[in-house]
Amino acid sequence: MASRPKPADPRPAPRLYLITPRLAEASAFTVPLAAALDAADVAAVLLRLASADEGTLIKRAKALAAPVQERGVALLLEGHPGLVARARADGAHVTGIAAFAEAVDALKPDWIVGAGGLTTRHEAMLAAEQGADYVMFGEPDENGARPGLAGVEERVSWWAEVFEAPCVGYAASLAEVAPLVNAGADFVALGDWLWADATATLAAAAQLLRLPEAIA
Repeated sequence: MASRPKPADPRPAPRLYLITPRLAEASAFTVPLAAALDAADVAAVLLRLASADEGTLIKRAKALAAPVQERGVALLLEGHPGLVARARADGAHVTGIAAFAEAVDALKPDWIVGAGGLTTRHEAMLAAEQGADYVMFGEPDENGARPGLAGVEERVSWWAEVFEAPCVGYAASLAEVAPLVNAGADFVALGDWLWADATATLAAAAQLLRLPEAIA
């Protein structure tokens, strides 16, 4: 798969991919999450959960599954591939190529498996070859560090020109959305910064998804 060039058909408009804060209490987040999903076209929500026992993690995920999925949006768990089925999620986002390989064996073909934390081109290619439903570039690591925007644009552009598997470009601010769209991202991920004013931010981000180079 990774060696096949993308077809020359017109590129579909990119879509938004939302990342939640790391939640210790899911019920309080239901209303802001539902409002965000009603504000723009969203493809997926990546649910990040604070550490807890398995039963608690599953309960939190189930509390948010309905408001996400009833809007036709995929709910993905950050990590925890072993909980996907019991949590009624649509799949998992896994960090690192080794963890991704284990998740693929456990979840494919019934659930979505996305790959992040891919530090080299080679790792990204391996993820595609192993069946990644998407790869993500530019997200912060566990210490909050991330590549500069130019590096993320370069990686997204390379991927978009060569590979069929979709890529998600992580935008660290609203100002990064248009550059990632123009680089060729299939999805643009919005992280913790989104939730300070999610409705207004999503409305603005949706405008920035226009193709190509519509925003100077």
